[in-house]
Amino acid sequence: MADKKVLAIIVGGGPAPGINAVISAAAIEAINNGFEVLGVQDGFKWLIREDASHVRRLKIEDVSRIHLRGGSVLGTARDNPTKSEKATRAVIDTLRSLGVNHLVTIGGDDTALSSSFVAERSGHEIKVVHVPKTIDNDLPLPSHIPTFGYQTARHVGVELVQNLMEDARSTKRWFAVVAMGRKAGFLALGIGKAAGATLTIIGEEFNDRETVAFSDICDIVEGAIIKRRAMGRHFGVVVLAEGLIEKLDPAELAELQDVERDEHGHIRFAEVDLARRVKVEVQGRLAARGLRVMITNKNIGYELRCADPIPFDAAYCRDLGYAAIRFLLQGGSDAMVSVQGGRMVPIAFTDIREPDTGRTRVRMVNTDSEGYRVAREYQIRLEPSDFEDSYWLQKLAGAGNMTPEEFRNKFGYLSGHVSA
Repeated sequence: MADKKVLAIIVGGGPAPGINAVISAAAIEAINNGFEVLGVQDGFKWLIREDASHVRRLKIEDVSRIHLRGGSVLGTARDNPTKSEKATRAVIDTLRSLGVNHLVTIGGDDTALSSSFVAERSGHEIKVVHVPKTIDNDLPLPSHIPTFGYQTARHVGVELVQNLMEDARSTKRWFAVVAMGRKAGFLALGIGKAAGATLTIIGEEFNDRETVAFSDICDIVEGAIIKRRAMGRHFGVVVLAEGLIEKLDPAELAELQDVERDEHGHIRFAEVDLARRVKVEVQGRLAARGLRVMITNKNIGYELRCADPIPFDAAYCRDLGYAAIRFLLQGGSDAMVSVQGGRMVPIAFTDIREPDTGRTRVRMVNTDSEGYRVAREYQIRLEPSDFEDSYWLQKLAGAGNMTPEEFRNKFGYLSGHVSA
């Protein structure tokens, strides 16, 4: 039949809690409105290869009770159909061979771009809607609207960091923890702030400069450790956003060029052990001054991505899946769906792409916000006041086995204070 409605559902990018709830809600609403629903396995991987054997029809009984499960029943992959016109054409031709005329994609910024390519290159014959998924919370939604999966990832991350904080207290050691976030520091900041970590460092705090020296990151960590020692506390937890890697000076980043990259050209940050590099550097600095400080490095990220969604994400994702189908039923296309104030609000692809590059815009932490200011207030960092009281400066310097002049020369720039 010419007017037969066939919907395909594709999941791209990394896993995030709530994927199955979106699949479930979208499939059920679509079936109830006369669609045949096809689940495409492993993102765009097989479609790029013009292989339709990894597509299966979904029935309500297949998806009705999956909304509280982590992971993705359709799998996911990072294969990139925007890499070439041939790859994009293969995806469109394979979808057309299956009779697909509507598409729901679930993913982050790269999947949103792939989704928009399918809509455009098919001459808008395939109606497309994208559901924003990423634990990084970095898609260009209004500031008060999270991407799905973020709240669950933060929740699980806080539990992990709380456990590490108790271990640090009990064993008198430090932990350097890297939290996922390819560009934006939302997850690291959210975990550090809620858990009450000693210190959290995100890339956005260096927005006044093009690059960050690795030594600057280590200075902030070392300064926090020394300040805690001056306070009589020989333990703590530092949370680092993995997006700091991308902020490193190109000369230092060049050392990472042999690191594996994904289909979209991004460094696989999980392969770059930033926490270990910070640990080795800071421990070495302190040891050179006769201070023995135990630092343990830890990466958290994979532990968060396939967690069962907390109730917030389970309910939120049902809203998103339902809203995606209602948008298509209204004749909509070429947009990312959002839920704002309890209402479905589509955001056109053209409004979320950078005009210069055509890539999906990335939302970053607003370091001028009250929320960020509160997070900084409860961290242990060297502040301007630490250099204004001579007695306290002497105590800080002593805790670092340094003279006050050495301490000011080394760390004064962190707060705008330099030696006379």
